Amino acid sequence: MPSPGTRAVRAFTKEDGMGFSDECRAGSAGAWDAAVGHRFVDELWAGSLDDAVLARYLVQDLQFLDAFVALLGAAVATAGRPRPRLVLARQLGLVAGDEDDYFTRALDRLGVPGPERCDPVLAPPTRGFLDLMDTARRSGDHGVVLTVLLVAEWLYADWAAREQPAPDDPLHAEWIELHRGPAFTAWVAFLRDEVDRVATTAGGAVRSRMAEVFGQAVELEREFFDAAYGWTTDRG
Repeated sequence: MPSPGTRAVRAFTKEDGMGFSDECRAGSAGAWDAAVGHRFVDELWAGSLDDAVLARYLVQDLQFLDAFVALLGAAVATAGRPRPRLVLARQLGLVAGDEDDYFTRALDRLGVPGPERCDPVLAPPTRGFLDLMDTARRSGDHGVVLTVLLVAEWLYADWAAREQPAPDDPLHAEWIELHRGPAFTAWVAFLRDEVDRVATTAGGAVRSRMAEVFGQAVELEREFFDAAYGWTTDRG
């Protein structure tokens, strides 16, 4: 059975009115909406998220940092045009900045010991997303690399765009702010434009692979929120 978002994919141009990224999102609408409207997101915005849930979530999310840096590096290396390469390179320089500092401060406040941050038991969706990022990086395919980056950033920008008061807890509020605002919105818009541009010239097999990866990434994002509330541990 095809993964979400792997229905027939044609070549897209801006004249279609719906870009490739829009089509991929529509193909994964069920999982996308479930992630954006997840209980975790509701509780984060309400300021009612339990510290243990937030700690579990952040420890798992921290495991993506190195892989995300490597994936951004692959995007820089495979970019075929100077301007996109520069945008990607600038973003690569930002990744280990404010957000990395947030993890340190947040996990300190939540009382998570150092060893538990560096070598936790990985939740199944954490392992799944790490594998997906590594596979995309090793593929050397710019469109596939961009697609994984797009889902990771766009889905977060979507749930962080709610028009409601920020929560009182500073850790909750800052995690939301890290994924919204003009700079982050512009970054997501750039990724969407680049994915759409690559898709207009890519062959059918590449577009199908990009759509498949989009669907896999969205489903893993939904499962990642689920895992914040616990999972069956397995180091195997």
